[in-house]
Amino acid sequence: MKTILLVEDDPFVVDIYTTKLESAGFSVGVAEDGEEALRKLKEKKPDLMILDIVLPNIDGWELLKMIRSELGMEDLKVVVLSNLSQKEEVQKGLALGVIRHFVKASFTPSEVVEEIKKIVNE
Repeated sequence: MKTILLVEDDPFVVDIYTTKLESAGFSVGVAEDGEEALRKLKEKKPDLMILDIVLPNIDGWELLKMIRSELGMEDLKVVVLSNLSQKEEVQKGLALGVIRHFVKASFTPSEVVEEIKKIVNE
């Protein structure tokens, strides 16, 4: 079973995506902030991480930099799921190796899960 780490601080979003991803056959772990995500990544590397950018303690961009440099997980597949949609934000993610940038308001959870299935199986 493929594993996904969902890094998101909104309980409503966590509930929706956990349900959708699990019903699609994924094992889902959740981290509510960047510090918790780092701890979980050190324990077990997931097949994919879904990352919000606006997070308490350590934001998504800082977390991603730490994952790439300190943890040496350059090959970890990461998709961003955020309401930040400015071109600079999307470009920053691509520069840090993000595979896709989903704007929460522009995609339904079902659409995101379908795309994640494709990415994980590539």
